[in-house]
Amino acid sequence: MTTQNSWRSSVAVRAALIMALATACGIGGYSAQSAGLPTPKPGSNSSGGVVKPAREAAPFTTADTGSCLTWDVNPDGSFANFGQTDCSSEHRYEVASRENLAAYPSSEFGPKAPAPDVTRQAQLREELCKGPTIEYLKGQFDPLGRYSIAPILPPPEAWAAGDRTMLCGLQVAGENGIPMLTAGSATEQDQSRTHPEGTCVLVDPARSTQTVDCGQDHSFEVTKEINLKEHFPDTVPTVEEQDEFLHEQCLTAAHEYLGGDDALYNSTLQLFWTSINTNSWIGGSHTVNCALFKPNDAGNFSVLQGSAKDAFTIDGAPPPPQPTRNPLREP
Repeated sequence: MTTQNSWRSSVAVRAALIMALATACGIGGYSAQSAGLPTPKPGSNSSGGVVKPAREAAPFTTADTGSCLTWDVNPDGSFANFGQTDCSSEHRYEVASRENLAAYPSSEFGPKAPAPDVTRQAQLREELCKGPTIEYLKGQFDPLGRYSIAPILPPPEAWAAGDRTMLCGLQVAGENGIPMLTAGSATEQDQSRTHPEGTCVLVDPARSTQTVDCGQDHSFEVTKEINLKEHFPDTVPTVEEQDEFLHEQCLTAAHEYLGGDDALYNSTLQLFWTSINTNSWIGGSHTVNCALFKPNDAGNFSVLQGSAKDAFTIDGAPPPPQPTRNPLREP
């Protein structure tokens, strides 16, 4: 198969696969548990009806708009050392606004009220957190991007004592539900969901993605990250314009990653890249991935094992020997 025909085939398969992946990548968290803090049991009175909450309880944190928070995750899954840190340092959460649920126009969060359960937290995320957080980002937020809006509520003891502080902010949810460590303010970051060069990614039957060791089963291997804003500084590129640009960019990336065109040809792998829709671009996502994959007869991802840089298999077998061809000039 010629490079041009391979590209056309790759684009056709990629279009169907990307549509499914885009949906899977748009899932964001809002649970306070995912923010790494313990919460009262849903629907229960944390005070047990014995301790009377103080009228003016001390807040569980002084963090406010622009503050960044971090904490340690212990091997048993518990959390420790919750506190503020400079946003230029590694952190798990960035505060966009600070809300007082005691001022909520009802008695829902009164002195003896239980903490909101996960369902109610989702509603509060929309009612109280979404607007201020997008305003904090100066109107740029990609709901399909790497950041998710999440509230943090007081831990059980603070809630029982009467603290009704709720933080609204941003986190990058990890595959295990625990916010990832990131550095730099979200107001200055590209919001794209991308992976570093050399990352292998598995797409499961539910179209969820997870990074894995390249020695394990995976669906594609990343060859490069590309910031499209550098090529399209003043326009919002269509997917077709991105495809035209990324074909050459990702072909070059594959050559550099594998060691030349012969290595790519003999691998039988095809080019694969992500793209950005208009809403995501306006929302602050401008970076994409180039990758290598192999479509199967059903139009899905073949199962790869091992890095394409070394010995690897496709659906359990090594790449078949390719016909001898005339030498090609390296691009």
